[in-house]
Amino acid sequence: MVKEIYTDLLLNIGFDENKIQQKWLDLEKAYTKKSRHYHNLTHLEDMIVSFETYRDQIQNPNEIMFAIFYHDYIYKSSKKDNEIKSAEFALSILPENARLDKQLVFDTICATQLHQHHEIEDINWLIDFDLKILARDWNEYQMYFEQIRKEYRIYPDFLYKPGRAKALQHFLENEFIFQTEEFRKLYEEKARKNIEKEISLLT
Repeated sequence: MVKEIYTDLLLNIGFDENKIQQKWLDLEKAYTKKSRHYHNLTHLEDMIVSFETYRDQIQNPNEIMFAIFYHDYIYKSSKKDNEIKSAEFALSILPENARLDKQLVFDTICATQLHQHHEIEDINWLIDFDLKILARDWNEYQMYFEQIRKEYRIYPDFLYKPGRAKALQHFLENEFIFQTEEFRKLYEEKARKNIEKEISLLT
């Protein structure tokens, strides 16, 4: 499913047909690295399912879909500039005549760093797709945070646990975790309960 959607998207925005296969292989290689336990193709699939569900709400579907594919292209748990590097990479591969709002793609990918409310509603949708995992049933949520722990395995517990707890606490301190009315209505309460429970396990 993912490969077909990716291929159609790239054709749509002006990529040369015979270059798309290589672009897909590059993307697949990035998202299937051994170090990726959560930020992998399954995460992309989940976001694409959300995108398809709310496609009618999105003003710039090509830009948002392209941003989904590249938002975690560069991902190193020890770095703090993954999002901007991913955004720069996403723009660097676009053909010159790409039918795409490059600034929107760049801003959308960068917004996944802080997950804060944005004046552009399309960006809020993508942020919510990215964070939807926080509102899964507890057993799935537990699997998610265990996968995140594996991605950060270079850090011992005494560093990881307070760092993770602080990051989670930040979500709780915001007025809302989710940026769209729809996701707040459906998932806000569940996400807060999951996060509180995880923090209690970390401290």
